Amino acid sequence: MANGKQKKSKKKIYIFGGIGALLVALILFALLGGSKEQIIQVQTENVEKRDITQKVTTTGKIEPEFKVIITPEVTGEIVELPVKEGDKVKKGDLLIKINAKQYLADRESAEATLLSSKSSLAMRKAELDRITLDYERVKGLHKKGLASDSEIETAKSNFESIKAGYDGANADVMRTEAALRRAVEQLYKTSIYSPMNGTVNALNVELGERVLGSGFSQGTNIMTVSDLNNMEASVEVDENDVVLISIGDTARIKVDAFKDKIFKGLVSEIGNSAISSGLGTQDQVVNFNVKLKLIDVDKGLRPGMSCNADIETETIKNVIGVPIQSITIRGNEMVIKEDNEEENPALKKKENGSKKSKEIVFVVKEGKAKSIEVETGISDDNYIYVKSGLSGGEQVVSGSYKAISRELNDGSTVRVEEKKKSLTDKK
Repeated sequence: MANGKQKKSKKKIYIFGGIGALLVALILFALLGGSKEQIIQVQTENVEKRDITQKVTTTGKIEPEFKVIITPEVTGEIVELPVKEGDKVKKGDLLIKINAKQYLADRESAEATLLSSKSSLAMRKAELDRITLDYERVKGLHKKGLASDSEIETAKSNFESIKAGYDGANADVMRTEAALRRAVEQLYKTSIYSPMNGTVNALNVELGERVLGSGFSQGTNIMTVSDLNNMEASVEVDENDVVLISIGDTARIKVDAFKDKIFKGLVSEIGNSAISSGLGTQDQVVNFNVKLKLIDVDKGLRPGMSCNADIETETIKNVIGVPIQSITIRGNEMVIKEDNEEENPALKKKENGSKKSKEIVFVVKEGKAKSIEVETGISDDNYIYVKSGLSGGEQVVSGSYKAISRELNDGSTVRVEEKKKSLTDKK
């Protein structure tokens, strides 16, 4: 019995001893593992001087710089249509002729009315001449005392009455002459001629169709004549970007139909009136129309083609630039002093009392990340101008985004991994 109890006691000792040893091992492992420093993998790029061009990217359509939308001023049926879409025309060429029968009749009626008015005026003129002589004769007799006051008053009244009739007839002649001029002008407007050299790039009517004049409405849009030798890109620019653009800025334009071909252009016009959409909603957008005159025009360009444009608003040369993704925003407590800077208690107190965010970059020195406050300027698609904080030659962290924006802190241990080469780099 005693031997059995001793064996059980030894067995318990072994079990509890093993559990204790296991617990100690786990605690040591946790302590050693917890004290292991985290190493963050990053990619870097050497800080160099480069040229940076700020761009405003936008979309729009290709349009003729000079175009005229043809609308009739008279109403009627199209009886002649000597052009078709795509035809080249010269200034003064007949574009369309509208049935002129009604307007011919109006002119003839105005001519007849004018003849009648002139005849009436001639009669009034003869009567006025006669009554004028009588009036002058009575005035002479009255001066000699041979005519009474009532006779002179009667002669004067007759003269003034006939004179008023003559003036009315003369005004009637002027009115009928104006009516005749209007009738002639309306008749002339039944034929529409090209106002410029160009191409008929839109034809919206057919022979025999009735069109409406623009006298009391907008009128029928008959056709558009455009100068396809002078083209421009009409684009819409966001209100925040339009202030960066100036007349004469260079633009590089890609037209969807021409694949990789780049057309050069210049900013020729900046709109003053806003183009708003989605008013009163969260999707409200305010744009301004900007026109880019194409310097090199391809004969294949057609009005209405879609395009993308990069407007180069500013270029600075030989300045410090870092990848855009290297810039991150952190609080003041993240920004460290350079090694040669003395500690400023006033600045330290200010920083401790303020959480104002600032732009920083991380540079790698001896396997550690150091945060440096920078001041930035303009940027292009890939790089941003650093006005202060870097002098060139530093190894700045350029990736990953997660590391730059969240993981890295001043003094973090980092391991620089080789950048993956793109297909273009391999070539």
